[in-house]
Amino acid sequence: MSPHPAPAFASLLQQAQSAGLPRLEAQMLLLHSAGRPTQDRAWLLAHADDHASAALAEHFEQLCQRRLAGEPVAYLTGRKAFYGLDLHINPAVLDPRDDTETLVDWALALLPLDGAGIAARVLDLGTGSGAIALALQSQRPQLSTTAVDASEAALAVAQRNAKHLRLPVRFLQGSWFAPVAGERFDLIVSNPPYIAAADPHLQALGHEPLSALASGADGLDDIRQIISAAPAHLQAGGWLLLEHGFEQGAAVTALLAAAGFTAIAQRQDLAGHTRCTGGRLQ
Repeated sequence: MSPHPAPAFASLLQQAQSAGLPRLEAQMLLLHSAGRPTQDRAWLLAHADDHASAALAEHFEQLCQRRLAGEPVAYLTGRKAFYGLDLHINPAVLDPRDDTETLVDWALALLPLDGAGIAARVLDLGTGSGAIALALQSQRPQLSTTAVDASEAALAVAQRNAKHLRLPVRFLQGSWFAPVAGERFDLIVSNPPYIAAADPHLQALGHEPLSALASGADGLDDIRQIISAAPAHLQAGGWLLLEHGFEQGAAVTALLAAAGFTAIAQRQDLAGHTRCTGGRLQ
């Protein structure tokens, strides 16, 4: 008997979609299995009728099963695109969300353009993979950017990304403002943990680090800490911008106002939900 013919790439994609994977995710996992960049979908189109090796097909099937079990694509491929940057990602850090680009957009709108003669000092709290800090530094090369995280493993990921992207960000380990005692900044940004500890949605995020997701009974414990301590680390006129849950905007606004922030404003994410709230220190 002749062995079964090796499946074509198009056939593998169809099988993955029939199992419930979105087409784009199936394409990314197949490209990764083939040793190609995950955004190179033109290559897949050109090779749709090519036959995959048995080893490639088996590896792809294993990745599909892990994805269907809830593991993020970024962890399966080890890469994630964020604000035009190719980031290394592993389970020590959150899988960066597209919605977090809203926070980067807002921060960039507040920062001077190159050539303005101002080297603004920026602090990213809870940097994880370094996504926010590196995105800001890539868009405003004159910035003096510091990124803090309590996790040594997360900082290793962020530092690897900074080295790969050749971006000069200073990384410090510690809890929130502890590593920058006595320093002041023109802008502080953070995507802190903001999910309530008992939120059932955490079950679906079981592959990601819990310490980067949950924050007390109402999800606001870390945001409270950041807001209360931020004035001592901001220059006069400096801004604090926070990402939060889509139902937490009013609570974060109240916390900022109570801490003396003015010009409090909000930004919506890609789905139109209030995702970021920030204020200015007079």
